[in-house]
Amino acid sequence: MPDIRRILCPVDFSETSERALRYAIDLAARLGADVRVVHVYQFPVYSLPEGVVLARPEFVTQLTTELGRQLDDLVRRHGGHGVHLEGRLAEGVPWVEIDRLAGEMGADLVVMGTHGRTGVQRFLLGSVAEKVVRSCRVPVLTVRGAEGSS
Repeated sequence: MPDIRRILCPVDFSETSERALRYAIDLAARLGADVRVVHVYQFPVYSLPEGVVLARPEFVTQLTTELGRQLDDLVRRHGGHGVHLEGRLAEGVPWVEIDRLAGEMGADLVVMGTHGRTGVQRFLLGSVAEKVVRSCRVPVLTVRGAEGSS
C-alpha cells in the first residue's frame, strides 16, 4: 500500500463535503497524514453577440473575502483532532483546479464528497467528483452524502 502523507479534500461547503472532510480527517489521523482543504470557485461569464459580460471587481472582492471566511471557519471547526489542516481558495474550473492542486501540493490521495445526483440534475449540473475521478493524477476516494441529501 502506498504511503499516504497528504490528503487533498475539496469542499463546496455542503453537508456532503463536510462529511467527506470528517472522513479525510479520520483517515489522516490513522495514517499520520495532513489534510489540505481546498475550495475552488468559478465566476460566471456570459457570452453575448456584443461581447462578454464579466463579474464586477467589487463582486469578485466581496465573494473571495466571504469564501475565505467560510473556508477559515470550516478549517477552525474541524481542527483539533491531532491532524494538521490547511485551507486554500482557488479560482478556476473546479475539476481542473483540483487535479492541478493535487500535483502542486504533493497529495497522495483526494477525498471528496459526491452528491449522487442522477437524471436531469446530473445532466444540468454535471459531476465535479466524476470528472475528478476520471482525470486526477492521484487516487480519489469519494464519500457519498447521507441518504436523501443533495
